[in-house]
Amino acid sequence: MSMATRTDMQSPALHVDADSHDLIRVHGARVNNLKDVSIEIPKRRLTVFTGVSGSGKSSLVFDTIAAESQRLINETYSAFVQGFMPTLARPEVDVLEGLTTVITVDQQRMGADPRSTVGTATDANAMLRILFSRLGKPHIGPPSAFAFNVPSVRASGAITVERGAKKAVKATFTRTGGMCTRCEGRGTVSDIDLTQLYDDSKSIAEGAFTIPGWKSDSFWTVRVYAESGLLDPNKPIRKYTKKEMQDFLYREPTKVKVEGVNLTYEGLIPKIQKSFLSKDKEALQPHIRAFVDRAVTFTTCPECDGTRLSEGARSSKIKGISIADACAMQISDLAEWVRGLDEPSVAPLLATLRQTLESFVNIGLGYLSLDRPSGTLSGGEAQRVKMIRHLGSSLTDVTYVFDEPTIGLHPHDIQRMNDLLLRLRDKGNTVLVVEHKPETIAIADHVVDLGPGAGTAGGTVCFEGTVEGLRAGGTITGRHFDDRAALKETVRKPTGTLEIHGATTHNLRDVDVDVPLGVLVVVTGVAGSGKSSLVHGSIPAGEGVVSIDQGAIRGSRRSNPATYTGLLDPIRKAFAKANGVKPALFSANSEGACPNCNGAGVVYTDLAMMAGVATTCEECEGKRFQASVLDHHLGGRDISEVLAMSVTEAEEFFGAGEARTPAAHAILGRLADVGLGYLSLGQPLTTLSGGERQRLKLATHMAEKGGVYVLDEPTAGLHLADVEQLLGLLDRLVDSGKSVIVVEHHQAVMAHADWIIDLGPGAGHDGGRIVFQGTPADLVATRSTLTGEHLAAYVGT
Repeated sequence: MSMATRTDMQSPALHVDADSHDLIRVHGARVNNLKDVSIEIPKRRLTVFTGVSGSGKSSLVFDTIAAESQRLINETYSAFVQGFMPTLARPEVDVLEGLTTVITVDQQRMGADPRSTVGTATDANAMLRILFSRLGKPHIGPPSAFAFNVPSVRASGAITVERGAKKAVKATFTRTGGMCTRCEGRGTVSDIDLTQLYDDSKSIAEGAFTIPGWKSDSFWTVRVYAESGLLDPNKPIRKYTKKEMQDFLYREPTKVKVEGVNLTYEGLIPKIQKSFLSKDKEALQPHIRAFVDRAVTFTTCPECDGTRLSEGARSSKIKGISIADACAMQISDLAEWVRGLDEPSVAPLLATLRQTLESFVNIGLGYLSLDRPSGTLSGGEAQRVKMIRHLGSSLTDVTYVFDEPTIGLHPHDIQRMNDLLLRLRDKGNTVLVVEHKPETIAIADHVVDLGPGAGTAGGTVCFEGTVEGLRAGGTITGRHFDDRAALKETVRKPTGTLEIHGATTHNLRDVDVDVPLGVLVVVTGVAGSGKSSLVHGSIPAGEGVVSIDQGAIRGSRRSNPATYTGLLDPIRKAFAKANGVKPALFSANSEGACPNCNGAGVVYTDLAMMAGVATTCEECEGKRFQASVLDHHLGGRDISEVLAMSVTEAEEFFGAGEARTPAAHAILGRLADVGLGYLSLGQPLTTLSGGERQRLKLATHMAEKGGVYVLDEPTAGLHLADVEQLLGLLDRLVDSGKSVIVVEHHQAVMAHADWIIDLGPGAGHDGGRIVFQGTPADLVATRSTLTGEHLAAYVGT
């Protein structure tokens, strides 16, 4: 066949059907609060989804489009493989057509394992290990010899080889790992304060243990010590002999029988280390974290100096640099060092490593180091680290889904992020972005605006079209798109100062600063300039300080705003008092739970590798309570009806009349203050958006007694219209006599401040200095910093 004939066969005219699939079609989406949404999204374009927090953006993009794509991909695997994968239910949607493979880049924090670092999370460490195993002098072994997660192993013994006549052969096995033996690859060692674990004046039988959760009747903890036969449970601990103390604190795991049950007895110190210290502190529940803070002091490992690596791994060097030195470098410096290496034998490896490190710099994370624990990254940093592996990908016709990629970015850095999104689109990919920032909405090819309100008032498409059409449209996003907060004409006078001297946390350069009190202070600067290090490192939460960070709210589908805020306690007590019964009856997680669904409201049927099915419980009809509990009323409503109320309805209900409950009314008032009036009290936390969770946390912390409030990017996840409400809330806090310190990038918050502290001038070792202190008007007038230039452009001066 001639070339001419082949070319003719590939004529576009013959592939009309194949080329017509240029839209993602969604019809009848009903996930969470979506109300039969039907929409067509153009492929190979940048589409931005906007709308107030809770309007249904994430429900449409993540829980419908991305979830169905992932489910369909999983179904291509064999049933055996699917059995090892998470089972995904089909989203509630009538038709989904034109889907492509979805790569989701969300804001979920990265695994907070103590051994997880930026290097291990991005494969940069894996490439460095291979590099040092090939070029390092002296040569100490394979790549595993440079891995702080791999211990060295030695074994010897006899093995039987079944080849012809069986015979035993003596064999030895060795594996060289890079793990520091003292700290086991964690970089820190812990010293435990025994006085925080037990009261030595008491015996075990008298309740000597002061460890959270260790109750006297607990089979697995206290009773295994009391009834092991190794210790006298009635003898005060301070009177133990040397051997008894050794057994009590350090004994190796030993099988014992307690009431005929085989259990393992283990010394108290190793048991505490396994129970509490093997997990990342930030992932622990608040009361457990408080106990660990009291009982345990973490210090840098003296043997490896915090590098996590064995002496052998640290001794092998390339051009005078060890792998520990390389991982401790700022990534922008490390990229420069790798560029200087010219070794033909590892050329492909060097090229890939250079590309990975340069991706960090291009995405605005050049200030990080590879040994930075991944659990310490902010949500925005974690999201950008996840993007690294996709930047150099050769895949095209992929759908990339981003969840507010500009979170945690200074206006100066947002342009970089926009360029990246456009680069992904221009490679022939479909890019879907959930976003609030007007700078990113402005570059969209297509805009979908959801609303008009939040929660039950949202879930419909209010606008679909171009950015110019959005501006001209009458939607809440369109009306607020060009909003600009004006600089204050007069600023408040401080009532005192909080002096910070010699701050050196992370990249801070011996910073001295006086933070004014009694006013609204905004701390700004590019990402990585040292804002959080200054605020959280120098103003720790404690006496008189309420610190609200970006940490995720943890909660199962049984958790809801009523349980999280403590609102359910006064409500249960009010119901119990009105009906003369126990408060526990009015909890779906306790005695009042429907016995058929155990208070979940739905019955889950596990179908092995197929998606499980959730059906509404027939007995309680999804109300989660026993029928007898629903016979008890307060103000004419039963407990399930109260939990179905919105915050606004409940505030009115508990504010007056028979149901008047001041404690509940106060909590509901705080929820309304942060703009969550539309939320229903019993809505599972798992269905809340990121912005809603942030404000729920803010409302909860507002109840704490403190004179200084420290907020870390409270505008994260907030719509342009909601930012105005947040500014009003900050003003009310200051006017009530509080001092408010906000770490923030949003120009509206900067313009509204009484005092600005700007850090920089750059990120990492190029930052860590105070580059401006003063009023927003002075910052705009001098334009002496990057923040000043962007704020001046924002307010239009």
